[in-house]
Amino acid sequence: MPFATGIRLGGRKILAVLAREGAAVPAASTVHAILMRHGRIVAPPGGARAGLRFEAEAPNRLWQMDFKGYVRLSDGTRCDPLTVVDDHSRYNLCLKACSNQRGTTVQQHLIETFGRYGLPEAIFVDNGSPWGNSARERWTWLGVWLLKLGVAVLHSRPFHPQSRGKNERFHRTLNAELLALAMPHDLARAQRAFDQWRTIYNLERPHEALNQDVPASRYRPSLRTMPATLPAIEYDHGEIVRTVPRSKDYISFRGRLWKVPGAFSGERVAIRPTQSDGRYRVCFGAHTIASIDLDT
Repeated sequence: MPFATGIRLGGRKILAVLAREGAAVPAASTVHAILMRHGRIVAPPGGARAGLRFEAEAPNRLWQMDFKGYVRLSDGTRCDPLTVVDDHSRYNLCLKACSNQRGTTVQQHLIETFGRYGLPEAIFVDNGSPWGNSARERWTWLGVWLLKLGVAVLHSRPFHPQSRGKNERFHRTLNAELLALAMPHDLARAQRAFDQWRTIYNLERPHEALNQDVPASRYRPSLRTMPATLPAIEYDHGEIVRTVPRSKDYISFRGRLWKVPGAFSGERVAIRPTQSDGRYRVCFGAHTIASIDLDT
């Protein structure tokens, strides 16, 4: 078998690997019976789970990004695994052993990932730091940076991690097949273990949601490359444009001050009318970041 110690395969995955290698393939029931007889199948807590699956229709339409819960390495160092998974193919684009969950750390690894795979259309994140902030605002400087690259930022509903199910499932697999077996000694060794396991996950390990194929079979890099310089946000001639003050999170319109997320301080935004009288959208490029209601 080509898998490293710790890779956990059920009966259908084992059959897929045997068939791929040209070996004689027994009935699925036979494989299941052998695994049961040797105590290799454990029912999930609460019984089998079932539900609808949703996925983006093509690679790079949507990436899911999150930090797995931190682990303590053998030398006592804290490790925060940063993971990015393509929603369509389940391909793991980034698996980094980080020492913190800061936005600057995420940006550094995203620059590397974008340079290797190109830009996605959108990234799906939760509402915690560094994607959100303590003031419960969804926008941070990291999200603004992504918008400038033309990458939309989508936030899950609070307390609904299942909406980012592919990333959560990836975390469970990472924990079961690597972290729960032998904890790496330090961050450098953790990264080497992550790199080795990531190759197996993407190129060798069958995935049930992909009809026992591997994520690499469905993934292609994006045609949108990482730009050398950060593009400026442009607005059409005649649009109502305001610059958000660096010291305040308000803009002036029709003689009144209107709040905008503080992450956009120093940025230019457009005020665009809606179909309802007296109501406007405050936009950063094509993205609505606030609203104005003159009747309020």
